[in-house]
Amino acid sequence: MAESEREVTSDESAGGGERVDFIRNAVVEDTKSGRFGGRVHTRFPPEPNAYLHIGHAKAIWIDYGVAQDFGGLFNLRFDDTNPTKEEQEYVDAIIEDVRWLGADWGDRLFYASDYFEQMYQYALDLIRKGKAYVCDLSPDEIREHRGTLTEPGRDSPHRNRSVEENLDLFARMRAGEFPDGSRTLRAKIDMASPNLNLRDPVMYRILHAEHHRQGNAWCVYPMYDWAHGLEDSLEGITHSLCSLEYENHRPLYDWFLDQLGIYHPRQIEFARLNMTYTVMSKRRLIEFVRAGIVRGFDDPRMPTLAGLRRRGYTPEAIREFCRRIGVNKFDSVVDIALLEHCLRQDLNRTARRVMAVLRPLKVVITNYPEGQTEEMDAVNNPEDPAAGTRKVPFSRELYIEREDFMEDPPKKFFRLAPGREVRLRYAYFITCTDVVKDPATGEVTELRCTYDPATRGGDAPDGRKVKATLHWVSAAHAADAEVRLYDHLFTKEDPDDVPEGQDFRANLDPHSLDVLAGCKVEPCLADAPAGSRYQFERLGYFCVDPDSALGRPVFNRTVTLRDTWAKIQQAGQG
Repeated sequence: MAESEREVTSDESAGGGERVDFIRNAVVEDTKSGRFGGRVHTRFPPEPNAYLHIGHAKAIWIDYGVAQDFGGLFNLRFDDTNPTKEEQEYVDAIIEDVRWLGADWGDRLFYASDYFEQMYQYALDLIRKGKAYVCDLSPDEIREHRGTLTEPGRDSPHRNRSVEENLDLFARMRAGEFPDGSRTLRAKIDMASPNLNLRDPVMYRILHAEHHRQGNAWCVYPMYDWAHGLEDSLEGITHSLCSLEYENHRPLYDWFLDQLGIYHPRQIEFARLNMTYTVMSKRRLIEFVRAGIVRGFDDPRMPTLAGLRRRGYTPEAIREFCRRIGVNKFDSVVDIALLEHCLRQDLNRTARRVMAVLRPLKVVITNYPEGQTEEMDAVNNPEDPAAGTRKVPFSRELYIEREDFMEDPPKKFFRLAPGREVRLRYAYFITCTDVVKDPATGEVTELRCTYDPATRGGDAPDGRKVKATLHWVSAAHAADAEVRLYDHLFTKEDPDDVPEGQDFRANLDPHSLDVLAGCKVEPCLADAPAGSRYQFERLGYFCVDPDSALGRPVFNRTVTLRDTWAKIQQAGQG
């Protein structure tokens, strides 16, 4: 492992606590050497052209986490340099997502467009130094002249224009004299460089498009590679932390700053997050929305932070996930089961337990007094004694899960069946005595049962045992609810693993959403506020959706109770 990638112990780090990654190791080295005067200042620089996704959460928590660990500063900065793809909707959503995740930028919210005039002046400096020129080649011709990995590029016929002509043409570009795509400003570096990014890259292109903040003040817009380093320099960023695809762009980042002779941050790259059953391409996520594959950017099947939030994910779980996957210098794929494991661990500590019946089957307790109602004591969260208890109404008519009954059960089915006794959670033992069916279809519509009054609270005084405990709700008191069962959007771990001639759509799961109407939930959930998270006992974790109305809640399944990651870990230890 390279020295810059080795891990160091916490006594070498700024704040201590845990072993740190190669990025923090580099920051330690810089603070020890006095580079940047011992300062640490990072930034998260999203382009406002889409919603943030779980991959951005990793980047945010690296950027913000490094600043936190070293007592430094953190900026949120929008790289809004392409008005044809950027929208205020995306700006607002990104601000909400970064704040929800827990990152705090204080009063340091910036935009690349804040620096357009300064960037333009820097471009004039490079022209005067003979380091930039106006090129009349079309985008296709520029690509053709660029060459390949094995063949050098060819000089543009406009490469040797005089400084005076370049200054004049660039000023006229800014003034709007030329149509879109007719001219660019390019850096004059080396058309034979083995790094294609250094083969006279484009710095500015002409776009007669309205900017979401600048309006029509500009018609020349900076390219990302030109703008990014300037923004970092102007803001006094010390460590420009980027994903790995920008490693080959670092020499260009350095070249621009060195040629201008201005403050020079340090760029360090890390591997992006790739995750099973998940697409991280912003272009594809936009396509999902526009094609109606999902209901919007906040669809709970989407890996967007808005979608995860609506599904019921917590920022604490996402931060823990980011901590566990760490910071790497090589690409890898993380099992989504780890993300779900982190979520379960958090919700297990914080989510209130309730009872809900998703596919109701009516139970009539024939020896229970008609019109009588009892209140049973139910534990809100066994992991949190301070959560206390609640009262759950019990009456003669109940609902249980349809799958908790079988008329002719196999050997290992221990739930309710004719003649069998089971426990009702927090209530009584009941025994099934009769089965009522629809005469036309043969479907079971109702169960007749008896209860043992001596088993109140769920235990028999004579010590007899039962092999199953069922959840239930009182029919007279239950609230009606809609429940949306979400699953992975794709059927394969790698969505791009498709037969030749097909695309990722071949792996879309047609059953990624199952909507259940007529579900029954405890009365305390009738007016549960949007965003509230619960564990439906025996069923999983659920979150109240914004589509809910008073008395008609809608729940999204956040995650099942089955912890695949824990089983993977146990198998590995075995």
